[in-house]
Amino acid sequence: MKTRIWRSALPAILVLGIGVTVGYWFAHESMNHASATTQAPTQVSKADERKVLYWYDPMLPQHKFDQPGKSPFMDMQLVPRYADEGGDSAAVSINASITQNLGMRLAPVTRGALVNSLEAVGNLTFNTRDIAVVQARTGGFVERVYARAPEDLLAAGAPLADLLVPEWVRAQEEYLALRNTGDPVLLAAARQRLRLAGMPAELITRFERSGKVQALWTVTSPIAGVLQQLDVREGMNLMTGDTLAIINGLRSVWLDVAVPEAETLGLRPGQAVEARLPAFPGEVLSGSIEAVLPQANLDSRTLRVRVVLDNPDGRLRPGLTAQVRLARPAQGDVLLVPSEAVIRSGRRALVMLAEGEGRYRPVEVRLGQEAAGSTQILEGLEEGQQVVASGQFLLDSEASLRGILAQELGAPAAEVRLKPTLHEAEGQIDSIEDDGVMLTHGPFKTLGMPGMSMLFPVADATLLEGFKPGDRVRVGVRADDEGMWIERIEHLMPAPHGEHAEQEVQP
Repeated sequence: MKTRIWRSALPAILVLGIGVTVGYWFAHESMNHASATTQAPTQVSKADERKVLYWYDPMLPQHKFDQPGKSPFMDMQLVPRYADEGGDSAAVSINASITQNLGMRLAPVTRGALVNSLEAVGNLTFNTRDIAVVQARTGGFVERVYARAPEDLLAAGAPLADLLVPEWVRAQEEYLALRNTGDPVLLAAARQRLRLAGMPAELITRFERSGKVQALWTVTSPIAGVLQQLDVREGMNLMTGDTLAIINGLRSVWLDVAVPEAETLGLRPGQAVEARLPAFPGEVLSGSIEAVLPQANLDSRTLRVRVVLDNPDGRLRPGLTAQVRLARPAQGDVLLVPSEAVIRSGRRALVMLAEGEGRYRPVEVRLGQEAAGSTQILEGLEEGQQVVASGQFLLDSEASLRGILAQELGAPAAEVRLKPTLHEAEGQIDSIEDDGVMLTHGPFKTLGMPGMSMLFPVADATLLEGFKPGDRVRVGVRADDEGMWIERIEHLMPAPHGEHAEQEVQP
């Protein structure tokens, strides 16, 4: 009897249990849906709390827009720049484990004396103050021209041409006639006429001693130097004042030094100069600044500094080049950084300031003079700070787009982390394992690691898709304190003429 009652009640119990279970499931799902519904506005409100500063085109981030939309420059949507992005402007963070791979070197900002000498180049030119111009003193004829040509080196008194001057011949004949009279007054007047006719003093003396008419006048070089111009030919008819020849002396020469216009500050006449000429190796010539010429060269943006060099033996010839050191008054107690630490962008100068813990910040500075590999800092840095002296140009270009540029525009910029350097080598896949790839590779030159066979883990297993044992590959390996693993792998073309990959990757 009890058994019959239990059997009849069992289906009802099962139906009741199923109903309770289904009801509990629906109630639980309803509670979850209600919870999700109540949480969604909270999440949206948090997203809505982020303040948008402006929208920009990632390819041209210097242009800002007040509203979202499509870029007028590129076929892409504008991207919002939020106020809470990055926190610190233009800061660059570098993992300490890759600083050495980037070749970064820091240098302190020091205070001291600026060794104020300047290295420049120059060339020798004629001293145009040492010029002799030979002219016809009166009309006449060219009877003879000696074998001379422009750029000939002449000694003092070297003959140039023989001239016949009829007026001098008549004046000499009158002088001889008056001398026979013995009247000293008339004789003095005749001598004065010879001088007024233009006869040189040495020709008058020779005439008076010999008593013979000097029909020809031999024109000679009054100084030693270079014949720059010779304008006489045999048979020419000369007028009074015609130029016969121009001679440039070589007793001294000018050294014209091209000095960058930014480096001329402090240069004064009389300052000492040292010059080294390739034509005279090992010899140092001394001179002094005669003048800083007033006109600059627009093409080279330089000023000419004129230096006078004595040339008693005439060996210094115009056209020779020289390496010149100009001494300027030294400046003491100034802030100095290595010149290689300064990044000149044209509009301004920057240095990468090291803030510690792998963070670097571009700082605009105002520069002073530069000498001996050091640059004076007038504004922007303080003594004791550290700046990047080498490797600053290896900072990721993203730092410029989102850091330096944002600082210029007055907006915050996101912090940038540089990617570690990848070291490359070529090799052949021996086998593909669960935990990496067995590779026979050539040397990793940037790591100083010789070629060998070893197992490399991969950063992502999908990198090995499409590769098989025997493939020749080029790999990019990341190396840090945690080890080495492959982050890039690509196929190489088959070796030409049947060469084997093993020949290229010998340890």
